[in-house]
Amino acid sequence: MSRLAKAAVAVLAALFVCPPLLSAQEATAPAAATPAVPSAPIPYTQLRPKPAPVRRAAPARPATTKLQAPAPVVPTVVGALLPTTAQGARLATGEALPPGELEPFVDGLVRDAMAADHIAGVTVAVVQNGQVVMKKGYGFASLSPARRVDPDRTLFRLGSISKTFTWIALMKEVEAGRMGLEAPINLYLPERLQVRDQGFTQPVRVRQLMDHSAGFETRQLGHLMERRYERERPLQQYLRQERPRRARAPGEASTYSNYGVALAGAAVSYVADKPFERLVEDEIFVPLGLSRTTFREARPVRQGLPGPMSAAQAAGLSDGYRWVGGHFEARPFEYMGHIAPAGSASSTAGDMSRYMLMLLNNGTLENATVFGPVAARAFRTPLRRTAPGINGWAHGFVVYDLPGGVRGYGHDGETLSFRTRMVLAPALGLGVFIAANTETGARLTQEAPEALIRHFYTGDQSFPRAGDPALAQSAHLYDGYYLPAGRARGGLEAFVDMLRGGVSSQVTPAGRLLLGGREWTPDGDARQGRFIDTMGNQRLAFNVESDGRTFQDSSGGDLFERAGFWRRPPTLALLAGLTALAALATLGGVVTRDRREFRQTSIQSRIALLQNTQAALWLTAIALFVAWAAKTGDAAEVMYGWPHPFLVIASACALVAAALTVATVVTLPAVWRGGRRVDSWTPLRKAGFTLTVLIYGAFSAVLWTWGALSPWSG
Repeated sequence: MSRLAKAAVAVLAALFVCPPLLSAQEATAPAAATPAVPSAPIPYTQLRPKPAPVRRAAPARPATTKLQAPAPVVPTVVGALLPTTAQGARLATGEALPPGELEPFVDGLVRDAMAADHIAGVTVAVVQNGQVVMKKGYGFASLSPARRVDPDRTLFRLGSISKTFTWIALMKEVEAGRMGLEAPINLYLPERLQVRDQGFTQPVRVRQLMDHSAGFETRQLGHLMERRYERERPLQQYLRQERPRRARAPGEASTYSNYGVALAGAAVSYVADKPFERLVEDEIFVPLGLSRTTFREARPVRQGLPGPMSAAQAAGLSDGYRWVGGHFEARPFEYMGHIAPAGSASSTAGDMSRYMLMLLNNGTLENATVFGPVAARAFRTPLRRTAPGINGWAHGFVVYDLPGGVRGYGHDGETLSFRTRMVLAPALGLGVFIAANTETGARLTQEAPEALIRHFYTGDQSFPRAGDPALAQSAHLYDGYYLPAGRARGGLEAFVDMLRGGVSSQVTPAGRLLLGGREWTPDGDARQGRFIDTMGNQRLAFNVESDGRTFQDSSGGDLFERAGFWRRPPTLALLAGLTALAALATLGGVVTRDRREFRQTSIQSRIALLQNTQAALWLTAIALFVAWAAKTGDAAEVMYGWPHPFLVIASACALVAAALTVATVVTLPAVWRGGRRVDSWTPLRKAGFTLTVLIYGAFSAVLWTWGALSPWSG
């Protein structure tokens, strides 16, 4: 390859190795709003000295405040798993955590993470058997001025944990007989918000919003979060203006949808005839005494929008941070009030303690009963049949497969800056809430609850898990590039989703599956498509009956489909490199071509001008795509600045170049007819022109199918 060609390919490669954007599952998706299978370095528990073994003595009485619960948790009422004591386990299922040993363990876990991953602030709450065992703040809620995290006063953005309040409000309406889970959601919506048929015969039902199987495509860039409060819209206006396409039949597969949850919140509000924010305050926050939990946001009063949060709440808000250039960079407040039911809530560790105690006690705390036995059972009953270890959506709550065979429930949350997780293990009477105010906090929030349960309630486990040599024989079932089924289906956002939202899967010689930056080992027979993380408890389930064309991860947030050759980033990169090379060769020929090759017919002269224009447009488009990609290191800039002018202009240039390519295809016969030898291109130049047309044509076709030729779609 020539030096010029190598340089062109190197520049194009930059487009495909830039840092990832937000995942296709939106910024508040569960378990990883990052691509569905985020990378996983060595767990913190293996980076620090192992704490001393827990003595099997009766636990000391916690020094924290005891909250009176009217009745103990009765797991059998809601079908909680009750595993036997694991071999070598530190505590039996019925034993409580010793507070004197719990706090040092959590301290070490959190402080190691804050140092390793550069996290500004963390808040933690642990409850068990009707008591707050631990609540604590670490680091800073604000660096300028300096303000430390206070577990009772510092509000962290909850992200998608907000959805659990929405599901409680909905189930209360179900218990009251005003809504039905099997009823079409349109029965509970005003006409202008009702879901359109869009070619589907079956209506979207209430339960399909709770298990994210309504079939909506995922669109988020430029509107899921706002940097300026002036851009906020009322919930109903947002739902009407940002209505997504229906990409799949309802009930077919779970594809995580913030829009679907917001629609459910709007339905509950419509049925109850109350603004959503007031509804959850009246029905949940006030009865539970959650004075520092709110869906309202810190902004000035504005007509047509819900009122802002109180001054006391606003004073306790934590800033959100990004670690860049060796220091913390504060991000602006993330406004999400326009899609409040899906993710705008903020809370403290103290309030989340009370919330978890209520959930563990089947809807009751002290003298307040938030929901009844029907809802309590629903929140621990999966709606979907899934493979072992894969979330089946317990009426909106995530189902977790925890260490030691313990089944957990809860939700994860993610905004641009905040990472949160709430895990409830009814069999242990245990609830864990953890939140970080820095975008690098995902590893800590994801691993901490499992690390705690593994340390105290399961036997010693050796990591990494060994591979299985038999996996190599089934490599064809799993190797490939997979795209999320819930991705945007058209326009520039579809282009970004296909470019950045997929994951590659490859079987290694060691008998492991390398997928999404993690290594997985077969969980049973290598041909059955079940895998477990070599360093943790996460799982994958491939549909081997369809030759491995789909898989789901533990979150159950999306279905991943194997992409064909033309829908893979390496194919796009190859064609982009060839296009750049052809364009450079075309323009270079204008300067270096032998004078005898300038002999041409009048039509060849016009086609030469057309070819040179194409070359300039393709090079401009590719250069702008690369320049835009270089600016995607901060997901906040992508979200707030969507669509970037570089991307729109690049798409417009590519669209014109592709249209000109169609014209050159039509003129090919005229080029080859030429005329007399002395008045026509040489055969070599005709062949070169034909090759250029074929390259441009293939690149144009791929860009069209990817959605990159739609500059208006931003």
